[in-house]
Amino acid sequence: MVRPQGSGRRTIDRLARKGFGLGAALPFILALAILATLFLRFLPILQEKSLLELLSGQVWKPLKGEFGFLPFILGTIWVTVIAMVLAVPPCLFCAIYLAEYARPTTRTVVKPFLDLLAAIPSVVYGVWGMLIIVPMVQNHLGPALDRFLGFLPFFAKTNPTGFSLLAGGIVLAVMVAPFIIAVTYEVIGTVPNGQREAALALGATRWQAIRSAVLPPTTPGIAAGIVLGSSRALGETMAVLMVVGNVVQVPKSIFDAAYPLPALIANNYGEMMSIPLYDAALMGAAFILALIVLLFNILSTMVLRRYKKRYQS
Repeated sequence: MVRPQGSGRRTIDRLARKGFGLGAALPFILALAILATLFLRFLPILQEKSLLELLSGQVWKPLKGEFGFLPFILGTIWVTVIAMVLAVPPCLFCAIYLAEYARPTTRTVVKPFLDLLAAIPSVVYGVWGMLIIVPMVQNHLGPALDRFLGFLPFFAKTNPTGFSLLAGGIVLAVMVAPFIIAVTYEVIGTVPNGQREAALALGATRWQAIRSAVLPPTTPGIAAGIVLGSSRALGETMAVLMVVGNVVQVPKSIFDAAYPLPALIANNYGEMMSIPLYDAALMGAAFILALIVLLFNILSTMVLRRYKKRYQS
């Protein structure tokens, strides 16, 4: 086999470097292209109404030319927050158990089921939510929480149907759980056994060794898994659309129906496009959703980097 010599090797090296650089830049270019396309389609409504008016408006009446995005933005944020509050603690416990306590046979049995949960289509989760979660919220969780926590405004049962933020949050929590567990499990597995053995040799219990020698160096990776799950929850459409109620209002309770941005786009795009500025409003909803996810990931990355520097120093 003849190997390239001299300038030929340098040429191949430069071509390889440029090719890899282009591959690395491609996601950034695609993100900019998507945002630019959405913004250009959003621009006509910005020429008629100010961005502040659109973001703070609470009325959505396309026939009258009123496009208020606030109910949709708050619905998106609240259903995601509820999902992460419900999902993160049990996911962390599950991942720690699988990585540190479970026998190999247990991991062999449980891991495929977690992969199966991640592969189930979102519409199946939506159907399951309609058949199981919505009636459970309506008949059991709603009355119970209203009885014990109804004095708190955000837990007052104001919607008797069960289609609510809570139902959407439960379905989303189940959907994002496999991603959080998988990332956390893999990150914990990267910790050398020597760190665990050193902590145990000093007299620490198993939990003390995990808390002091395993969790601190893996916290950035665990947080990255939570961010990944949150990004999935922010953009989920079909499952949330089927259980959240799709009512244009600013939710005041976890039992209120809501209308997240992805559901708004999926429900309405392609219909009634003859209404002036309606297409631009829906593209604006997509642009706002993309910005929310982008800003969330940027802020999370900044926090993770600061934590890594603090831990490594």
